[in-house]
Amino acid sequence: MTDIILVLVGIALVLFGADKLTDGSVGLARRFSIPEMVIGLTVVAFGTSLPEFVVSLMSALQGSADMSIGNIVGSNLFNTLMIVGITAAIAPIAVRKSTIYKDIPFTILASVVLIALAADHALDSATPQDLLTRSDGIALLGFFAVFMAYTFAIANPSPQTTEALMENSSAPGMPVWKVALFIVGGLVGLVLGGELFVRGASSIARSLGVSDAVVGLTLVAGGTSLPELATSVVAARKGNGGIAIGNVIGSNLFNIFWILGFCSTITPMHVTGIRTVDFVMLLVSALLFWFFAKTQRTILRWEGVVLVAVYVGYLAWLISNV
Repeated sequence: MTDIILVLVGIALVLFGADKLTDGSVGLARRFSIPEMVIGLTVVAFGTSLPEFVVSLMSALQGSADMSIGNIVGSNLFNTLMIVGITAAIAPIAVRKSTIYKDIPFTILASVVLIALAADHALDSATPQDLLTRSDGIALLGFFAVFMAYTFAIANPSPQTTEALMENSSAPGMPVWKVALFIVGGLVGLVLGGELFVRGASSIARSLGVSDAVVGLTLVAGGTSLPELATSVVAARKGNGGIAIGNVIGSNLFNIFWILGFCSTITPMHVTGIRTVDFVMLLVSALLFWFFAKTQRTILRWEGVVLVAVYVGYLAWLISNV
């Protein structure tokens, strides 16, 4: 019972921390007149990915690399299949041409790069084990730098966007003290919540005889992806599916390139509990996301239902093979 309380309190603190840190970061960015597009792809995506970052980093430092990697793989699967699926089921999502041919392929590339770096034994039978080394981490961070450079390169606002930005910047913004309070309070909530969540989830896994990898792929991944789910559902209800798509793409890229890159640079991570099927599902989900977006440049309701069904099927298979 205590472990369940730790997990619930951890989730609550992580969600609270992500929400406040994102609000504070957006308020700070607007004070520097940064375009909304850049805020969405960077600050908001980074803010909603911070739960994954904290949980993965703490899991890696505590020697539970399987939960760390499982958290990232599971979170990306949850983002691509469940969040996009639920959002499209609520309201069809129109997808821009640049998103189809530039942004989504970036997520496919991220999945391919992760598989290439993590599946050492599958690619070379002479390699005794799968391992994300420090050099792998540096390579992932290099891809992250390319992604950030690309994001800022496409962020040149049009005259209309510039005019709207100036109007917004002239309106009363969030007070500096509130920005600082939200950022500091958000970080505290994330760190403390992440610690409680990892402790509770690990204990539950041990008591049930479930591997850290499975817990990371399911319970931890779903819990840390709740900020993305909430953001995307609210956006869909307001008729702005583009925010949901941008949130998912940005978060998935942050998860692989930044979080796994940073964690494996700090401490090399053995990939033992994540199976080939998990990595295959990661790539399949990205390709399915791209295929549905490319047809009619809209993700329709029935396509959203298919994405959700694929995730539910994968989850059922995962649980049945524990």
